[in-house]
Order: sequence, then structure tokens, then C-alpha cells
Amino acid sequence: MSHALWVAASSLGGPVDQSYLLEARQMQALSFAVHIPLVCFGIAFPAMVLFVEGLYLRTGDPVYLTLAKRWSKVLIVLFAIGVVTGTLLSFELGLLWPAFMAKFGGVFGEAFALEGFSFFLEAIFITIYVYGWDRLPRRVHFLSGIPIVITGFAGSLTVISVNGWMNNPVGFTLRHGTVSHVRPFAALFNDNFWHELVHMYVAGYVVAGFVVAGVYARAWLRGRRDRYHRTALVVALSVAALATPVQVLVGDWAARTVAERQPTKLAALEGLGRTTKGAAIHFAGIYEGKTGDVKGGIKIPRGLSLLAFHDPNARVQGLDAVPRRDRPPVNVVRFSFQTMVAIGTGLALLGFVYLGVWWRKGRLPGSAWFYRAVVVAAPLSVTALICGWVTTEVGRQPWIVYRVMRTSEAVTGAGGIPVGYGFLVAVYVALGAVAAVMLRRIARRPIEIAGAEAGS
Repeated sequence: MSHALWVAASSLGGPVDQSYLLEARQMQALSFAVHIPLVCFGIAFPAMVLFVEGLYLRTGDPVYLTLAKRWSKVLIVLFAIGVVTGTLLSFELGLLWPAFMAKFGGVFGEAFALEGFSFFLEAIFITIYVYGWDRLPRRVHFLSGIPIVITGFAGSLTVISVNGWMNNPVGFTLRHGTVSHVRPFAALFNDNFWHELVHMYVAGYVVAGFVVAGVYARAWLRGRRDRYHRTALVVALSVAALATPVQVLVGDWAARTVAERQPTKLAALEGLGRTTKGAAIHFAGIYEGKTGDVKGGIKIPRGLSLLAFHDPNARVQGLDAVPRRDRPPVNVVRFSFQTMVAIGTGLALLGFVYLGVWWRKGRLPGSAWFYRAVVVAAPLSVTALICGWVTTEVGRQPWIVYRVMRTSEAVTGAGGIPVGYGFLVAVYVALGAVAAVMLRRIARRPIEIAGAEAGS
């Protein structure tokens, strides 16, 4: 069946020059790596800002007001950077993968339209919120922030739904290479959508929480232990610590869904060369394609069957079930997946330490090593996020639309890709420099609470 679909797709426009397939993939991967952490802040950070402002409205404590105002300035800087990276990402979909967009754009076009609508609403309300401080009544100002949370959720929801559809293409009929009978809501709310949505949203709170906490933990180690920094740490750490154990449960759900719907991806995650009943799991080690085995690492008998199907004797499909040309690069997928799991486990343990101390003693941990760990957790949380997306996207290869269209069939035949690649890198370097300067200026402004300077 997949061969027939390949022939049909190839007949649409004839073969294309695939000289730049690797560069096109690298450009898309670079854009994802830059944009996805910003998406996390778009998902979680508005809710964190609004939560702090809500504490101010409830208590009248000026520390909460000061924190909310400063965080809102960070919010608008990150949103502005995200606008540029998101726009570039959208253009890349059409420029780098024209066959994909031409053929299936009608299936998921409504999702992108909703994303654009959500984006414009989010921009409007962020502007009102940031410039409405001291200009709008307190409760009106708070209410103006609620649409930011909703539109941040809705905009990324539609994009995640498209990715879920790429992993589980439904909602259309494909006959003789032509897409027809499109059912947009069936495509939007596909079976893969739900676990990807929850997994990404919880990841948003994990990343935003640990990155913000890392900033204030670094200041804490430098002796800035006033009430402002303590409050910021408590809010950020609480968000991260509560979200991380939830992510462990969601990850189990996601893994079982992959086991059912994308068994080849599951086999790549573990490096399972042969279909096996009671399959083992390996931590670390290198997959050897010639033998179909994982060399090195720690082997846990029947572990994969137990984790994937909650049955130690379950049969797990191996890589031998599909031709070599239909297998993803196993070691890339395995390394990304195991890195994500290892970091996620460490973050969960760090969150449990914080929650345990807070529950028993009602204060922040006293050890300097805890704050050093929080500082390190900030970039590690972003690393785990990127590794998760590498697992999802590379694990689906060689398909851009799972078992329907290959990535090599979708790539552009136009030249000049290396020039575009260089331009893209230059743009991201410039954006990084601008973001660093703006955020540094915000961080260096004196913190004034009720007219009194509280530190810098």
C-alpha cells in the first residue's frame, strides 16, 4: 500500500532535486529548536504572571505587584522574538516542503487559520496588558490578561494538532494521489493529538518554571535573598515541581500510544532489532544495525514489554518488521529519548526535594547545592524539551506524513538552500543578541517595592 501511495505522490510533479534534503532538514530542525522553547513560555508564562497579579489583588502585597510588572516586560520581549521565529517557521513549511503543503494543506489549513487568529488576539491583549499597568482599574487589568492565557493555549493547540496528524494522518481520502473528502475536525482532533497536547503543555510549565527559577537561584547564590527573590523562587519552583511528576505520567501514556500506533518508532526508541515476546529494555548502549542488538548499557529483562503494554510477556514489534528504508536513524532516536528520560527523572527528583522541604518546614531548601542544581536544571529542561521533539520527529522518519508521504518526496527542488541556511543562522544570532540585551536591561533595573529599593 505504501509503495502505491509513493508512486501516486511521485507522479504529481515528477522527481525533484534532493541535493539539499539534509540542509532542508537541518534548517527546519534549527527553527524548531529556537522556536519551541519560546512556545513553552507562550503556554505557561502568561499564567504565571497572571497568578502573581492575582496574589496581589487578593493580598495587596506590593511585592507581588512588582514581580508581575517585571515579568510582564519579559513576557512581551519573548513574545516579540517568538513572532519572528514563528513567522520564519511558517515560511519554511512552504519553501522547504512545497509538495507536502500543496498536497495536504487543505486537510490542516483550518488549524493554521485558527493559529493565526489566536496569534493576532494574543498580540492585542499582550499590548493592552503590558501598557495597561496603572492605566486600567486593577480588576479590569487582571481580566485583560486572561485572553493571553487562552490564546496562547489555543494557538499552540492547533499547531500541535497538525503534528499529531502527521503522526496519525486521518480525516481525508487519498485516491490515485489526490486528496479528497476532507474532514477537517477529524484531522484536527486525531487520536495522536491528545497525548501530544498534554505532553507539550505540561512541558511548557516544566520549562518555564525551571528557567525562571534558574535565574533567581543564580541571584540567590550571589546573596540576593530579599523577599522579592524569595517570592519569585517559590512561585517558579512550585510551578516546575508540580508539573514534573505529572509529566512522568503523561510520558507513560504517550509511550503506550506510540507502542500501539507507531511500533517502528518504539523499536527505534529501544533499539529492538527483532520482534520479541517479553522484550527487554536497555539503558544507554549503542544499537548495532548489522546484528540488530544493543551493545553495552544496562539490560532489564522484559522491561520494554512491561512499560509499553503493562504486560511483561507482551509481544513487541521490532525493526525487522519493516524494510531498512522505512526505519529511522535508531541511535539518534535512542539517544534523544534516553536523554529526555534521564533529565526528566532528575528534574522530578529536584522537584520532590523542594516540595518535601516546603511541606515539612514551610521554607526554601537551605543547601547551596540545591540552588546550584536549580541553575543547571534551567538549560537541562530546555535540552529535555528539544530531545523530546527530536524523538517525535526523527522517530517518524523517513515519513513526513506517517506511511503516506516520505520526507524526500516533500522537499523543495529549488536551489539556494545553503544561502538561505546561512541567512537563517544570521537572523537567529541577531535575535539572540537582541533578546539578551533586552532581558539584561530588565534584570539590571533596580527593584523598587513601595518606593524602597530592594536590590538589583
